[in-house]
Amino acid sequence: MARLLRLLAGTAALLLAASPAMAADPVEVGVNWGSQLSHPLMPTSVVKMLKANGISRVKMFDADPWPVGALLESGIEVMLGIPNDMLETMNSYGNAQDWVKENVTAYGDKLKLKYVAVGNEPFLKAYNGSFMKTTYPALKNVQKALDEAGVGSKVKAVVPLNADVYVSPDDKPSSGAFRPDINDLMTDMVKFLHDHGAPFVVNIYPFLSLYQSDDFPFEFAFFDGGKNIQDKGGISYSNVFDANYDTLVNALKKAGVPSLEVIVGEAGWPTDGNKNANLKLAQRFYDGLLEKLSKNEGTPVRPGKMEVYLFGLFDEDMKSIAPGNFERHWGIFTYDGKPKFPMDLTGQGHDKLLSPVPDVEYLPHQWCVFDDGAKDKSKLPGNIQYACASGDCTALGYGCSCNGLDEKSNISYAFNMYFQMQDQDVRACDFDGLAKITDKNASARGCLFPIQVLSAGGRPTPGLGWAAPLALAVMLFV
Repeated sequence: MARLLRLLAGTAALLLAASPAMAADPVEVGVNWGSQLSHPLMPTSVVKMLKANGISRVKMFDADPWPVGALLESGIEVMLGIPNDMLETMNSYGNAQDWVKENVTAYGDKLKLKYVAVGNEPFLKAYNGSFMKTTYPALKNVQKALDEAGVGSKVKAVVPLNADVYVSPDDKPSSGAFRPDINDLMTDMVKFLHDHGAPFVVNIYPFLSLYQSDDFPFEFAFFDGGKNIQDKGGISYSNVFDANYDTLVNALKKAGVPSLEVIVGEAGWPTDGNKNANLKLAQRFYDGLLEKLSKNEGTPVRPGKMEVYLFGLFDEDMKSIAPGNFERHWGIFTYDGKPKFPMDLTGQGHDKLLSPVPDVEYLPHQWCVFDDGAKDKSKLPGNIQYACASGDCTALGYGCSCNGLDEKSNISYAFNMYFQMQDQDVRACDFDGLAKITDKNASARGCLFPIQVLSAGGRPTPGLGWAAPLALAVMLFV
């Protein structure tokens, strides 16, 4: 029945999409549209929301025909993605040709495609070199396939990279250089990008600088702070975003491509899952970033207009939490398409709530909660661990939005998240007789116990971190 309802909802949304949508004046900033949600929203409704907010650029992490189809003839500029697990496949030129035929030329002019992202942060240190040998050949094959398909002059192959591909021995941007272990590879790759008129795409996260070091100056993560660092030549930096960006610019100079265009493929601030991940700080970060972009001031070493994609559009409850519980809370919109906080995408400071995703339908108003009348509670720890492993308990940690719950509510939250992610299947609210379904809203102490949305999308495999479910389960009883 749930699947039938999702299909009916999808059909209804497609019919509604045929009616014209109110569109705001376009804004310069782009957004990342991720797909690691247990209940993805209807793409046609998402595109309506994008247009209503004037968002004219989207970056994706794959080439799923479902959301891509909704972008056809929308006028929205698109960056499609080839996931890391396909890089080896793209080392065959024939496969690269097939991919371009199926995902680029098949759409013709209906898709306003500008970039194809070959991999995503493939040289991340955490990958231990897994994609070191396959990324550059894949990049060359995809660009060659684009060229031979007659679209290479307007569609460029790029490789979005994490900021950890470059370093500065003395923490000064002027000393920026590519990591010694990948310097030769990066030098070859940036020269290829330069020769083919493609930009360098980098992901810059001031939040992660703060998260990864207790000694990092808090105010330096934002654009209105008082902390300054001095570099050579009298250059001063008041925020880590500019300092990070110019570290890359100096690395590009050393690699022989000083004028290579740079695009910030991801920049954002999470709103839960860590003591510094909250609505107030996220709004502060975005207000500062958007104001900076509106002024076209650039950075001390690279002044002028910058192209930036915000990360991300929605919270994604299936992302890996190995980097931290905040990974599932990067969205400027909630899982059900509601704006989290006021913001002005034009950077003029006229903050207001963005237009939400329209036509969102929900599962029935019911929750799965802990039954404290259950006789045998000996299996409680194992069931909590299971619920958190297959659900999402990231809001329960220290300093998070649901940190203030009592023990009973903690357990109920874990059970309910699993229940909702399983489409409220009655079998998902048993837990060896320790749970029950209720129509009374279980939200408590400022903590939202969500009801999931109706979705026509399939459910991806959960992205768990090492030992995360066990740690969360233990946390509930501390």
